[in-house]
Amino acid sequence: MKNNLSSEFIFQLFALLISIIVVHAVYVGVIRPSANAQLQQQIERQAAGEEVVPQRSLAVVIRDYEQETCFILMFWALAIMGYKGRLVVREQALHRRRLLDIPDGTSVLPQDSREYSRSLEALPQEEQMSLLPRTLLSGLQRFATTSSIQAVSNTIKEMCDQESDRLDSELSMVRYITWAIPSIGFIGTVRGIGDALGQAYKAVEGDISGVTISLGVAFNSTFVALVLSIVIMFCLHQLQLAQERMVLDCQRYADRRLMRHLAVH
Repeated sequence: MKNNLSSEFIFQLFALLISIIVVHAVYVGVIRPSANAQLQQQIERQAAGEEVVPQRSLAVVIRDYEQETCFILMFWALAIMGYKGRLVVREQALHRRRLLDIPDGTSVLPQDSREYSRSLEALPQEEQMSLLPRTLLSGLQRFATTSSIQAVSNTIKEMCDQESDRLDSELSMVRYITWAIPSIGFIGTVRGIGDALGQAYKAVEGDISGVTISLGVAFNSTFVALVLSIVIMFCLHQLQLAQERMVLDCQRYADRRLMRHLAVH
């Protein structure tokens, strides 16, 4: 379990670094040059006395540093959820296998638990760390020591509940990112409004270009942040749904493949 946590931490760290590098490179090479060219063209046309209707292209909407930060966090969150989703898919693949070779109609006595545990102990180490093999092995071990079917049922339920709590707690970073993105958007709003107020004297003199650009920063940052938050929340709820189904499927698997075969006498 510690190895899984350390490898997941390393993955998250590299995912953050890659997200920063890729997003910043796209912004420096494509988005900001395109947005600055469009804004400069509008300013020149206004200075020439032409009537200009500001064009809010995608590059202009997402050009500022707050939006760049939001995109970095979004891709980081998606990478984390993709990693956890891959673990769920791998866990679900175990549910389609016959991990316990107990023929139908066969009763498993406490003294037989050790024999049936061998097939679980023979699994690769990575598979043994998954929820389903751990749950089945713990149930068999508890049955061998207590000779109680109720104790086995309680063990299976406790392990599934603990796994559900663990999965939920490990999503805390994604929830923090989901909260942080709108907050960064509001920071952009405050910055844009502050810049617009600082250039109010130019608007009085007839030059409103600086005010409109600053107000664009204010509204664009909030707009982009809220849209990205919607995307992340949708993916997060889908991941949580898959994890909850995985835990429930584990309980059903244990009931169907283990619990109904147990017998004390």
